[in-house]
Amino acid sequence: MTRTVYLNGKYLPENEAQISIFDRGFLMADGVYEVTSVIGGKLVDFDGHAIRLARSLKELMFTGDVIAKEELLAIHRELIARNELDQGMIYLQITRGAPSDRDFVFPDPKAVKPTIVLFTQNNPKMVNNPTALKGLKVISIADERWGRRDIKTVQLLYPSMGKMMAKAAGANDAWLVEDGFVTEGTSNNAYIVKDGAIITRELSNDILHGITRAAVLRFAKEAQMAVEERNFTIAEAQDADEAFITSASTFVMPVVNVDGADVGTGKPGPVAARLREIYLEETLKTAV
Repeated sequence: MTRTVYLNGKYLPENEAQISIFDRGFLMADGVYEVTSVIGGKLVDFDGHAIRLARSLKELMFTGDVIAKEELLAIHRELIARNELDQGMIYLQITRGAPSDRDFVFPDPKAVKPTIVLFTQNNPKMVNNPTALKGLKVISIADERWGRRDIKTVQLLYPSMGKMMAKAAGANDAWLVEDGFVTEGTSNNAYIVKDGAIITRELSNDILHGITRAAVLRFAKEAQMAVEERNFTIAEAQDADEAFITSASTFVMPVVNVDGADVGTGKPGPVAARLREIYLEETLKTAV
């Protein structure tokens, strides 16, 4: 089945969608993106993703109302319907558009409209992901990304390289380390659990302000779990009782090995399992 995608106001078969070679997303990585999960044909945490999208656009100095939240929601729902998506994700990307030639200077926003692209990704095993039962292995690598990691830009080359480093080492993912402390995973926020406390780096320009992160920490506090927002080291992770990651596509996923050392028992622990259960249960109540 050929997917229907959205491009600049039109719904098209994926093989008919075309973008100019002068698009600044292609030439300059001048764009932002969001990924919203779909469960049972409904969007999870849509409001959070829409709010973060608006912030990312503002931080990259996009001017004007690029797209209204209501219109964005309607497009998401139309793509779900047209592609009969039950479980999976919708990827959204907005770039500064395609001027008539390559230039470092931003094009005039009155003359060049942003490029808006959305497409679906089917994943029927998102909820019942077998990896949640066995956990992930991660390695640590130096964090060599640019300084504004709080903006969800399409500059994903180094995270992609990190994924490949992990694959070459026989691991599932990499945790990025800066000044001796873990920042986050290549495409997720990172956590450890020690003596019942959930520990994760506090928000700043150093990490992405994860939508799933915010929801999981809120649910943890509501469940009377202790939460500490502070830096932690790889050594602390290896000595922790549990570790896990969160993201829109993995929800809560246990980490059982860090740089070759088992975390806790080397198997998924009860805190991560409970948080995954709570997250799925609570977010489905507000899915749209």
